[in-house]
Amino acid sequence: MTEHSNTDATIEDYFLEERTFPPSPEFVAQALVSDDSLHREAEADYEAFWARQARELLTWSKDFDTTLEWKLPDAKWFVGGELNVSVNCLDRQVEAGIGDRVAYHWEGEPGDTRTITYSDLLTEVSKFANVLKGLGVERGDRVAIYMPMIPELPVAMLACTRIGAAHSVIFGGFSPDSIIDRVQDGGCKVIVTADGGYRKGAAAPLKVNVDEAVVNCPSVTGVVVVRRTGSDVVMVDGRDHWYHELMLSASEVSVPEAMGSEDLLFLLYTSGTTAKPKGIMHTTGGYLTQVAFSYKYVFDLKPETDIYWCSADIGWVTGHSYIVYGPLANGATSVLYEGTPDTPAKDRMWDIVERYGVTQLYTAPTAIRMFMKWGDAEPAAHDLSSLRLLGTVGESINPEAWMWYHEHIGGSRCPIVDTWWQTETGGQMITPLPGVTVTKPGSATFALPGIGVEVVDEEGNRIEHGGGYLTLTRPWPAMLRGIWGDPDRYRETYWSQYPGRYFAGDGAKIDEDGYLWLLGRVDDVMNVSGHRISTTEVESALVDHRAVAEAAVVGATDSLTGQAIVGYVILRSSVTANDELVEELRQHVAHKIGPTARPKRVIIVPDLPKTRSGKIMRRLLRDVAEGRDLGDTTTLADPGVVDAIKESAAHGPGSGS
Repeated sequence: MTEHSNTDATIEDYFLEERTFPPSPEFVAQALVSDDSLHREAEADYEAFWARQARELLTWSKDFDTTLEWKLPDAKWFVGGELNVSVNCLDRQVEAGIGDRVAYHWEGEPGDTRTITYSDLLTEVSKFANVLKGLGVERGDRVAIYMPMIPELPVAMLACTRIGAAHSVIFGGFSPDSIIDRVQDGGCKVIVTADGGYRKGAAAPLKVNVDEAVVNCPSVTGVVVVRRTGSDVVMVDGRDHWYHELMLSASEVSVPEAMGSEDLLFLLYTSGTTAKPKGIMHTTGGYLTQVAFSYKYVFDLKPETDIYWCSADIGWVTGHSYIVYGPLANGATSVLYEGTPDTPAKDRMWDIVERYGVTQLYTAPTAIRMFMKWGDAEPAAHDLSSLRLLGTVGESINPEAWMWYHEHIGGSRCPIVDTWWQTETGGQMITPLPGVTVTKPGSATFALPGIGVEVVDEEGNRIEHGGGYLTLTRPWPAMLRGIWGDPDRYRETYWSQYPGRYFAGDGAKIDEDGYLWLLGRVDDVMNVSGHRISTTEVESALVDHRAVAEAAVVGATDSLTGQAIVGYVILRSSVTANDELVEELRQHVAHKIGPTARPKRVIIVPDLPKTRSGKIMRRLLRDVAEGRDLGDTTTLADPGVVDAIKESAAHGPGSGS
């Protein structure tokens, strides 16, 4: 393949960020990794590198004999090896003498708390493994889990791994139809749920959604219900069982299954371009190796002293990999929080950080921009000096949001690990190593050791500088092993665009120093008068303005330019909206990244349409911009926000009315 530079970029490269932040000498002095030795080892022989990580970080009941079997697009890692995930997360920690170490400091949204040690967790998991067996769950079966963020959620996951059943965790904000799709597709035998969970100060029902779904799920023979809120629920005789009643008589002795490295560990569904969600398959040995490795080194783990908090929901892959499996496999202590960051007040996160002495915080750019909108007073009112490392996950972070996080949360002393990865990749792929990497605000920097990344143009030629498409050039241990029941869709979705490469679906650019900058989904690249412009770059320019807390940008059909840039902007709480400010924002973008990227319209809105996980639904913003009827809005955290946006677009500043 040929290589070329930025003379004919596939995606325009406008936004220039020149600030750099090396790790402090104090952080480097105590870091697990402070040089490029891991990268050099992996480049010399990436298979041998991963084999060493697998043997050093995990406990195998039978050693593997082949590190990698690769027949595109199918990979098998650590072939011949046997292990059990719950043993690696729990038994071996207890046997190593750290059974009294706290695994989870759990806090419910109403303020109730539980402290769960590794010994406690092993006992609960062993008992629930026996409960599942008593309900007829066998090795190779699938179990659906639809729960709030309570300790019984990781207990249920780990119990599945103990007996060799694959779990399918369904995010607690999903509707009955979403449950039906996932349970039917996976052929799940049992559903584990709760009466409800607490969200925004109220009890949100869950069991009622399962009841509605199960009518259409003939594979389900049992439903286990955790009592969380005390809400009234209907219990169907013979099908429904209270968790606490089953656990009373369950034995604490559970012999773990020895699982092959390529045995299915879990299914996790992700949306596709069609209505049918994709059941992403992750297996045992490779997945656990990569999440254990990345958790340890990306978060610079000191398990004896660190208190780690990932604020994601376990219903997403971030929670699987970096709340449950990565931390527990490393013997870490984590905070687990049930609710929202603004209940009962907008300082709930900083209150939790202060009270538990959190040392590493891993959260989403969406949350950071929300905190920016609320202002600096909330974090300033709390002692955040325990923090020593910050992380971001879920999407690209705008440079100004990165800087706010750095200054107001990290006290300008904490390295920030901006991580890129996907449900499909299983674990982190592109991220700084905090004791090594000089960071740039908004850049995920470089691939982790052992990961092959290249940016290519439309024809698949490698780009050394400028914008293009992000591809992965070789197999990695935590990679998806396919789409459940649909191998053709797996090949077509991920491996057909650029032969020999995995295409992530994301745009990216490489700067003159070789740093990687994620530009969002390729679907979010706008074509304006022949220029392919990333929504991420325009959003970053808008958020760079002193008045703006958050922005979302879409390309709307335009008869003159093909697509026109439309920006939706949330202002900081102290700023007043008017038409002069709207024009100032348009010119600010033109000044920051060029006149081609100047939005045709900037609309001031009270909020943006987001899913419960914090993802902005740009499809709805395109519908508003183009005056179309809106599609399905049931997955929004606040369906009413769309009407407010339509009103702003029609009559507010920037409406043109």
